Amino acid sequence: MGKVKDEELFTLIKNYFTIYLPAHRSSSPYTIKNYRKTLTQYLEFIAAKNNTKIMSVTFPMLTRAVTDEFISYLVDVKKVAPATRNNKLAAIKGFLQYASGCRAEYMELYSEISKIKSTHVDVFAKVDYLTEDAIKALFDAPDTSTEIGLRDQCLMIFMYDTGARIHEITGVNLCDIRFDSTDTVTLHGKGKKTRVVPLMKDTVVHLKNYLAVFHEGENLKAKVPLFYAVYNKNKIRMNDDTIRKRLRVYVPIARETCSSVPEHIHPHLFRHSRAMHLYQHGMDLSLVSQWLGHEQLRTTLTYAYADTNHKRTAIEKAMGTTFDKDGTIKPYTVEDEETLKHLYGL
Repeated sequence: MGKVKDEELFTLIKNYFTIYLPAHRSSSPYTIKNYRKTLTQYLEFIAAKNNTKIMSVTFPMLTRAVTDEFISYLVDVKKVAPATRNNKLAAIKGFLQYASGCRAEYMELYSEISKIKSTHVDVFAKVDYLTEDAIKALFDAPDTSTEIGLRDQCLMIFMYDTGARIHEITGVNLCDIRFDSTDTVTLHGKGKKTRVVPLMKDTVVHLKNYLAVFHEGENLKAKVPLFYAVYNKNKIRMNDDTIRKRLRVYVPIARETCSSVPEHIHPHLFRHSRAMHLYQHGMDLSLVSQWLGHEQLRTTLTYAYADTNHKRTAIEKAMGTTFDKDGTIKPYTVEDEETLKHLYGL
């Protein structure tokens, strides 16, 4: 490790991630990982602005102006979504609040940066999801005659069936699987909350085939990772970066048979897709909400809204026009979203 110029800054950073967040805030490993990634990006940005290395960044370089620039960079260059922008801003504010609590001289800096407001997040923003044909094409893409192909296919099927968040998938252990009259998996979600999700019969078949190869002879009650990769003959729990890389392998293969497979996919698309397909096949939104582990039903309404927009597009494409009261033809142009949702019984 290179010599740092501002030891106090990096000592506070270390204590923030190793002591404060896990011990005092009871933050999940996933939250800590995301906060660490954001702070690294922040420091790298500041280092580049000052034409220096990250280890030479000092507290005086952390200013309101450079923080505003960093947030603008995320939005304008990296094209992050409003929710992601707010999360990254919260990570920076969180660290500076901690630093100001440890050192009074940083209170003014925290006060200034805390004035940067979060942007409005539209809970009914566009939802990206995969068609059922695209899902099937992705499932068919791996070569299941190989162990890696068998694992990757099972992983995608498991991700889709459970509708789990990526950190919930990577956190599943063998002991979380239950084969019974109702086959289930226990998922460990946000805020250390758990929920039990049923597994479909086809998923169970693929899962048992996977277990026979990757967990042969193991105690199914063991607290070992369900999905893992082998590095230097050691079994390492798969992380979100590894899963993203594996998904990218199958995109061009799936696109050969299904043009609706997008060029870029990410794990959360499986969660969105499962939720949308359940809703489109008639599952009540309150049940979809429970399935996804949403704290508020309003969060789940985004799928109903997205499906309504999809229906509207289909109607406009099929009909093109509608009749006015006087019998004249005019374009179908319902613009009021509340009226539109009401038309579809929302």
